[in-house]
Amino acid sequence: MTAELCETAACFDAAPARRYRGRNKGKRWTRGADIELAVIRLPLDVHDPGIRHRTEGLFWAMRSVKRALQRDGRDAVDAYWAGDVRRERDAKVWRLQLGLSREGMERRAYRHMENSRHLAHHVTKALVMHQADEVFETSVSRHLLPDSSGRRHGRPRAGRWWDYTRIPGRARSHTISRKWETFRLHGTLAGHLDTYRNRNLDHTVTTPEQAAALSAGTGVLEQPRHLPAPMRPTGRIQTGEVTAKDTTKTRAATWWDHTGPLVVVFTGGAGSRRGDLVLSVRLPSGSGRWPRLVHFLTNPGTWHKIDLVRRRDTSAPGGWAYEAHLMVLTGGYASPATKARRAAAAALERVGGIDGNVSNLSIVSFPTPSTPPTATSKQPASSQATRSLPRWRKPAARTAAAGAPWTAPAERPTPASTGHRNANRPGPKGARPRAFPNGSSKRPAGQGQRTRLGCPSSPTGATACQPASGSTGLALPKPRPRRLRQKTTAPAASPKRSPPSTART
Repeated sequence: MTAELCETAACFDAAPARRYRGRNKGKRWTRGADIELAVIRLPLDVHDPGIRHRTEGLFWAMRSVKRALQRDGRDAVDAYWAGDVRRERDAKVWRLQLGLSREGMERRAYRHMENSRHLAHHVTKALVMHQADEVFETSVSRHLLPDSSGRRHGRPRAGRWWDYTRIPGRARSHTISRKWETFRLHGTLAGHLDTYRNRNLDHTVTTPEQAAALSAGTGVLEQPRHLPAPMRPTGRIQTGEVTAKDTTKTRAATWWDHTGPLVVVFTGGAGSRRGDLVLSVRLPSGSGRWPRLVHFLTNPGTWHKIDLVRRRDTSAPGGWAYEAHLMVLTGGYASPATKARRAAAAALERVGGIDGNVSNLSIVSFPTPSTPPTATSKQPASSQATRSLPRWRKPAARTAAAGAPWTAPAERPTPASTGHRNANRPGPKGARPRAFPNGSSKRPAGQGQRTRLGCPSSPTGATACQPASGSTGLALPKPRPRRLRQKTTAPAASPKRSPPSTART
């Protein structure tokens, strides 16, 4: 009886199995086939030391998570290739047992976050999950599953600190309002214009659309060097609903009620007590960039996802410049001049071609031919007539195609000889011989030769240094007098004194 009670007590003391959230039972949101995607870069201000320290800590924590996942993936991949029997029996089951799947990598990331106490102060489970998905898609799956050509990527390996420049974020929920985990963008473009309005801007310009219509070179914004982080809205907001007692319902104000300048907000880790991480957005000040801003930022309903990115910048505080890459559910921006140029190019009825090289991409266009060449077309007579000629006597292809007359090398007018010392040397095998004014392939006697003094000679025997017969004197340069160094005589040495005599007198 005692043993039975102990077994029953042990069953009650045992920790219950952990429960996970099941699959979504609602209809999953999918992007339509006609909905395009575009990305806009938003520079962030991190001049405040506290904000910069938290941002650097966030990148350090996420990099440590990615490095741990890459090492785990490498060990699991080694075990997968070492198990020959299990892999031949059922490779898919063997991969699932080793955790080489998207869900398996996510569970590894959760365990790393739960076992470490410091990661909860910087990151959230949503960030850790998306980092695990990126590691699986970019390294593990590309190594395990070959592509269409049968090639595989190398095994996962841990990267360097300087190469970690991107933290993937979670997409916004388009089925539930006010649900956007990880990095969120709050504020409006009109509120940014009202807060940092240029002092010289016309008072009639009150909307972003009016600012975008200004001429290029007009200043729209006047943002300080250090952008202050706005405060979170406080107070109560009316919901528009009425209770049973005929009272208006209210709720607490959140970042979703912020209508001021644009900011990127991150809630921070579950164990953090420093509140939200608020990063101010710096927009272009000139009016020439505002049509593009209006295209991407006027409709908050199209904002989809934000990735936090950093890049090396020696002029930025801390050596890193931070940006928010906002993915928008809309097409890319094209200015009216670009649209007109594309329409004009499309109306020319030209044929385009792309030449891809290792490090170069060339895009060209050609006029549409009225009569395209066919395989049965005859070759021109000029090309048939030159088949029997030697290689060095065949005309160039472009000259034969254009129909221009071609002359033999001996009939071509050639310039006078430059008198080069290698002119009489035979050329490479198959090269066309050189023709001279007298019609022969040999140099005339005395032409291009040099005398003992190094002066070029002419057919008459005269040189540039020696005049023709009948003249007197040689036109030789006068020798430069050589300066001799005069010898200096050393001064006479002073007579040495004889040592004093030590003999006694």
